[in-house]
Amino acid sequence: MQFTSFSFLLFAALTVLLYFTVPKRGQWWVLLAASYIFYFFAGAEFLIFILYTTCVTYFTARLMQKQADGEDAYVAAHRDTMEKAERKAYRASGKRKRLHILTIGLLLGFGMLAVLKYTAFVLTGVNSVIGLFSSARVTVPTLLLPLGISFYTFQSMGYLIDVYRKTVRAEGNFFRLALFVSFFPQLIQGPISRFSSLGEQLFAEHSFDGFSFRAGLCRVAWGFFKKMVVADTAMLAVKELTQNTAEFTGVYVFLLILLYSAQIYGDFTGGIDITIGLSEMMGIRLAENFDRPFSSKSTKEYWRRWHMTMGTWFTDYVFYPLSVTNSMQRLSKWSRAKLGDKVGKRIPVYLATIVTWFLTGLWHGAGLNFIVWGLLNCLVILVSQELQPLYTRFHQRFPRLTASAPWGLWQVTRTFLLMGLIRSLDCYRDVALTFRLWWSMLTAGNWSEIFTGGLTSFGLGVAEWCVILGGVAVICIASHMGKETPVREKLARRPVLTCFCLCLLAVVILLFGAYGIGYDASQFIYNQF
Repeated sequence: MQFTSFSFLLFAALTVLLYFTVPKRGQWWVLLAASYIFYFFAGAEFLIFILYTTCVTYFTARLMQKQADGEDAYVAAHRDTMEKAERKAYRASGKRKRLHILTIGLLLGFGMLAVLKYTAFVLTGVNSVIGLFSSARVTVPTLLLPLGISFYTFQSMGYLIDVYRKTVRAEGNFFRLALFVSFFPQLIQGPISRFSSLGEQLFAEHSFDGFSFRAGLCRVAWGFFKKMVVADTAMLAVKELTQNTAEFTGVYVFLLILLYSAQIYGDFTGGIDITIGLSEMMGIRLAENFDRPFSSKSTKEYWRRWHMTMGTWFTDYVFYPLSVTNSMQRLSKWSRAKLGDKVGKRIPVYLATIVTWFLTGLWHGAGLNFIVWGLLNCLVILVSQELQPLYTRFHQRFPRLTASAPWGLWQVTRTFLLMGLIRSLDCYRDVALTFRLWWSMLTAGNWSEIFTGGLTSFGLGVAEWCVILGGVAVICIASHMGKETPVREKLARRPVLTCFCLCLLAVVILLFGAYGIGYDASQFIYNQF
């Protein structure tokens, strides 16, 4: 059941209607039932996997909570007789026990994801190595990859870590936790929510609020516009450019970077808009996942604005914990002693950064291209950090230049093109081919084809170009107008204007959206990995 299908629209409408019809204490049951019905239609066989994750998460969290409660009760009962050192040692012992429980839960949770998502990738690599010495091959099995497994696994494992850290209490109701894991609007592509914020909202009683309903509905329609008008129209060209790489080199690689940037932004933010908007209609506010990332002036800033919940997940649960491990502390001490304080203190931080970005790339997909994508992002960020003193001196030497609008535009353009260049690894998939195509932009010598019919030689006619450029222009204008207050909230305060804009968006989607007979509807990009 795709978000952009009429069946999903009907399903969502019935869910919202039922949500506000039943007694408020039963609203979360409506969401749980809707989530499992949605997942059933995505693939009945997938239910066993999400139930497995839910069971692992529930019982692991409950065991850790029981251990923590036992510690607290024992310390409270013996507060007068235990010395401070005894209490500290007892707490440390209990923390180690919780860590052992957490480790088992993480292995069980991430283990299933690893087996389903990465078995083929690993065995294909093994066969490549074996092929250097013999003709023998390991059989590569074809495994199911359940809908949204990366998202609900990361969300669930983050919850386990929070319970271990005692930042949240373990949920005692199995069915409530099942809703947190399976909440259907965010199953396909996030955002990756925290139990501390989403849990309370899912189980709270919500009354119908006209403002939130109108604002959410506007956001849903806006998401459909981004996905069906901009992303899926650009997709037609992206497919053609990536399937005929021998023909489309040089300037066409540059055009692919631009078109795929429009496609992935429209696709991903469009899906997130549908998710957040639908939730908002029911009074549930999910975490924002984007903050105008294409206006970023650096790679580091870009990754603070793009897929924000994923970035904070890896920062909070991978980078920081890895940075403070005993092994890292020993490495820091050794490297400072051997290499000097200036260089030595960087090594543990850089190592943690490299590991984090390696895992980020691997999370995006089981392929060498995704690993290289992650490491290239890491390289750019680390090089930028090392060059920061030079940037600072340059800004001090030329303050008027660096404070000017043209300089800011240059920074935004540079970041956009650099991120688009690295992102093309997602399109071409083959790393060596991607590097050759990057080089062809300097050597092919076909840039003049832009002015001699090249723009309409890969699946886009004049009408499609107008749709894409017009759609991008509308998105940019809306983004600029919504810097302080989102446009949808401005509209929601004026019901008549809201109705007019919704009708206008519906007409635009019907006239210019990519759908209908003969159209192979595209799944959301992040649902394909």
